[in-house]
Amino acid sequence: MPKLFISTTVGPGDPTRASIPFHVALNGAVKSGTECGIAFAGDATELLKPGTLAGVRGVGIPPLKDLVDGLVAQGVPFYV
Repeated sequence: MPKLFISTTVGPGDPTRASIPFHVALNGAVKSGTECGIAFAGDATELLKPGTLAGVRGVGIPPLKDLVDGLVAQGVPFYV
């Protein structure tokens, strides 16, 4: 089990809030060497639909697709 387990329930209807857990994981936990994982629940599962991820762009945060791609490249596990 990861040392930091982030659970997210926010879907594409609120792109900034939907992106924050992934931003914290990639640019906080992973960069500091903390093992982490992310769980999708509720509305957040909508982010997994084809084409949805690419359209989520929060304010002041990198596009969600870039964050997810970075997490995948680092081997961070996702749970649904």
